[in-house]
Amino acid sequence: MYRISFFTLFSFSASIASFGQRAEGGNQIHYPEEVHLKNVKQLTFGGDNAEAYFSFDNKYITFQSTFAKWDAPCDQIFMADWKNDDMAQNKPRLISTGHGRTTCSYFMPGNKSIIYASTHLASYECPHIPPRRADKKYVWPIYDSFDIFVSDLNGKIIRQLTDAPGYDAEATVSPNGDKIVFTSMRSGDLELYTMDLDGKNVKQITNELGYDGGAFFSPDGTMLVFRASRPKTEEEIKDYKELLAQNQVTPSAMEIFVCKVDGSELRQITNLGGANWAPFFTPDGKRIIFSSNHKTKGYKFNLYMINLDGTGLKQISFDNTFDAFPMFSFDGKKLIWSSNRNNNGSRDTNLFIADWVD
Repeated sequence: MYRISFFTLFSFSASIASFGQRAEGGNQIHYPEEVHLKNVKQLTFGGDNAEAYFSFDNKYITFQSTFAKWDAPCDQIFMADWKNDDMAQNKPRLISTGHGRTTCSYFMPGNKSIIYASTHLASYECPHIPPRRADKKYVWPIYDSFDIFVSDLNGKIIRQLTDAPGYDAEATVSPNGDKIVFTSMRSGDLELYTMDLDGKNVKQITNELGYDGGAFFSPDGTMLVFRASRPKTEEEIKDYKELLAQNQVTPSAMEIFVCKVDGSELRQITNLGGANWAPFFTPDGKRIIFSSNHKTKGYKFNLYMINLDGTGLKQISFDNTFDAFPMFSFDGKKLIWSSNRNNNGSRDTNLFIADWVD
């Protein structure tokens, strides 16, 4: 989940070279090195589309999009039948209010409602995006107006789950259908919390200085994987705290961590440098797929896979621009992700889906 789209910060377009499966217009949608991906299909065709997640029955996806053609000047939540809907020609169903900015949507058990974060209670307008810093580091706004809501599939808010002061977002649901994990500023730092599906029984999971977010449950619901920053030096700590006081973070230095759902047995999986984020468990629960720019420390992000003990790092995607937000279908047969591939030199970020070959 992201939380004010990382793709807005890092998305980057470039010309495509090499050979592979090609889409109309000559840009590639699949590369020969992508041996774990088969029958790649592009789902969206324009705008910034990301964080697509499957319904529990694998029939639908929910995702966020900024796309003027769909009357979404900043991220709103949409739903699609990924097998049958033609999003090149037709606008998918809007299932957020259409107001404020939204992020991190996820299906609830039963597939009749979704959970997502929104700023609409504070304002119907899109919130301000802070300018880039003088040192050119990327700054990501942590809007204190984000709260977490449950909505039906027609855009009607059913329940508000959070109302604590400060940022509450990045919620995902356990495959067991009993818990939600989310990121909150309620302690004064960006930490992980869990709660029941009705918003009750809130428990803090992490407590180290730094941003903990983008958490997902393992397939059996016993573990969490997430991205985290860990400022160590006096300068890093000072910079982190000063930015946090302004409801901002710089997301350029993050690693992947896992822990039990109660926060125990926490350990760092990657130590690659750069931005390592958007992690998700593989269907067998033994590995993590994630996005990283550790090879370039720049705009180029690809998908990688790593064992839970930190061994066996393997590159999965080979696009020359940006690949992120991978999620497996609940049956383990499909992988969906966001990419700048096949965007004809624009800055568009689109959704792609493929058969997963293990």
